[in-house]
Amino acid sequence: MIDRKSELSVKRQCELLSIPRSTAYYEPVEVSASDLELMRRMDELHMEFPYAGSRKLRSFLKREGYEVGRRHVRTLMIRMGLEALYPKPNTSRRREGCQIYPYLLRNLEIRHSNHVWACDITYIPLHRGFAYLFAVIDWYSRRVLSWRLSNTLTAVFCVEAVKEAFERYGKPEIFNTDQGSQFTSEGFVGLLKESGVRISMDGKGSWRDNVFIERLWRSVKYEEVYLHAYNSMTEARTRLKGYLWRYNEKRPHQSLDNRTPDEVYYEGLGQRVA
Repeated sequence: MIDRKSELSVKRQCELLSIPRSTAYYEPVEVSASDLELMRRMDELHMEFPYAGSRKLRSFLKREGYEVGRRHVRTLMIRMGLEALYPKPNTSRRREGCQIYPYLLRNLEIRHSNHVWACDITYIPLHRGFAYLFAVIDWYSRRVLSWRLSNTLTAVFCVEAVKEAFERYGKPEIFNTDQGSQFTSEGFVGLLKESGVRISMDGKGSWRDNVFIERLWRSVKYEEVYLHAYNSMTEARTRLKGYLWRYNEKRPHQSLDNRTPDEVYYEGLGQRVA
């Protein structure tokens, strides 16, 4: 975070954190109550119809009585980090100024814990505002290794969570992300390179490439977030901490032969040694 009392200039701090200077000076404008209600409903519709773009979401909303135009829906989708999940043209086109790494998981047999990790960000509605949840998971066991909640969509809180996962669980052989700006930032990519981790990135628009963390978000939303109206970031953190603990240690997964992610993760570490 920016420390205005530091000997380093704000410009230099922004360079080190890989964020534009405008972010350091930006003062957020409060989102209207009507937009917050609209964003919460859009998030629910996105979980149910992940292939819906701004046009289809607008149609769903208008059928429910919301008077909203497609451009406004599109603006809110960008603010929330929502994107329709379907194959798009020019998926191999690289974004200017950012290095995009190849997808390494195709036809790869993942046999043990800490072989592949993945991460992503999702929108979390609050009573008076919203936040972003970032999580790192172990692909083999589906275990959530670390997570962070933030009210800004920068790379800083993502880097902090990855560092925590490295400190607590070691380092994976491959780290898979999408092509989001947080994950192509100098700070995020630099951390993985310095740690000797191979970087894998989904094809643009290829939601199947990171399907396990998409399933995590679905579970988090339907089993926790949509059942409660978080009044503050503090309450959201407390409740999400409890849910993710239960998700790891108590909740059996059908895809894991009704074992918990914790059981599979620690068993998989033994297989890695073998």
